[in-house]
Amino acid sequence: MARFLRPGSLAEACEIRAAQPEAVPLAGGTDLMVQLNSRRERPAALLDLGRVAELTQWSRDGDGFRIGAGVPFTRIIDEIGEQLPALTAAARTVGSAQIRNRGTLGGNLGTGSPAGDGLPPLVATGGEVELVSVRGSRTVSVEEFCTGPKTTLLAPDELVAAVRVPAARGPQRFAKVGTRNAMVIAIAAVATALDVGNRAVRVAFGAAGPRPARARAAEEFAVAALDWDGGVIGPEVANRFGALVAEACTPIDDVRASAAYRRRAVAVLAARSLSWTWNEYRRGTCA
Repeated sequence: MARFLRPGSLAEACEIRAAQPEAVPLAGGTDLMVQLNSRRERPAALLDLGRVAELTQWSRDGDGFRIGAGVPFTRIIDEIGEQLPALTAAARTVGSAQIRNRGTLGGNLGTGSPAGDGLPPLVATGGEVELVSVRGSRTVSVEEFCTGPKTTLLAPDELVAAVRVPAARGPQRFAKVGTRNAMVIAIAAVATALDVGNRAVRVAFGAAGPRPARARAAEEFAVAALDWDGGVIGPEVANRFGALVAEACTPIDDVRASAAYRRRAVAVLAARSLSWTWNEYRRGTCA
């Protein structure tokens, strides 16, 4: 039977993590408990972070927010939702209400799944992850943090402490495709964000490659093609944008979908997301 370790503070959790790096962190448990119950994972020890109050808080952080790794998706929706629209839209798609009450953004990052719903919005908006250990803390971009399927930059003695997310600088959208409308792992996902002040577009995809990533060629195309003085977006622009995002993907065939289907889904989601965000922007500039 696995040893169950319950630190009462973040400092204590870091000390345990350094002394026992084999202990698997447990936050909401929505992913880990599935692995344990199916016996696909049998860790020697569990590091329960449920009593670490520092991980359950969020605060304003300059022009954005610092969200503790233990803040569940429900609280993100209810307490910060209007100011982080893409992340909130993704949070609403996470499982059932019970899963959203337990599941955390820190868990999404720690798991490192390419299909993690919270990850494309974080990549598209320039989110950063704060990592802590007895050696100190460091901050890396979410895009850099995820290195491959369920692999991250997390060192053996480190824990995810928080996520830093800029407040929305313009319209944002998140959309995903699954085998049904609710409580489903993504087959493909896209997050799009407009930075109106800098006249920039950022887009990221998930579940269509080894990790969530931006499509920079699509971003550069959109910036050049869009009329930032409020012009209408044509289908040819939206479709070309979608095609460029799909070209950036490296999907695989698996039991849930073929690579071709994933690539097509990304193209459609990206084209629609750009149209949705741009039309929202136009309504604001033309009002």
